[in-house]
Amino acid sequence: METNFQQALAFTLRWEGGYVNDPMDPGGETNFGISKRAYPHLNIKDLTKEQASEIYHRDYWIKAGCFEIAHPLDIVVFDTSVNLGVSRATDFLRVTHDVESYLLLRLKFYVSLKTAKTFIFGWARRVISLWNESRGLV
Repeated sequence: METNFQQALAFTLRWEGGYVNDPMDPGGETNFGISKRAYPHLNIKDLTKEQASEIYHRDYWIKAGCFEIAHPLDIVVFDTSVNLGVSRATDFLRVTHDVESYLLLRLKFYVSLKTAKTFIFGWARRVISLWNESRGLV
């Protein structure tokens, strides 16, 4: 299962890597996808990849129960937890365990956000990439 975490982390970091401080992003200052809003005590700018990995394992992979979820849904739930929060990711899981249906729920949620105009194309590309990853097409 740790191999699954490493695969999930690699996917997520392709989308979340690097330092960003976009005023349009509700998470605010972010590095490796770890936001100042979620972790106000951290020096986000100086966060290392190893520190981010530890946070992701503890606060997303474990808390979302990804280690108990069949592959490739585990990667989908992990990435959703990172992007939308563990609570929302596990709420989607209560609705479906089908990867495609799960990803459609994620897209529907994105469309409902007031920041959708700004970010929807990036979010949609990420979901398509995640669907491809889950099917082994990457």
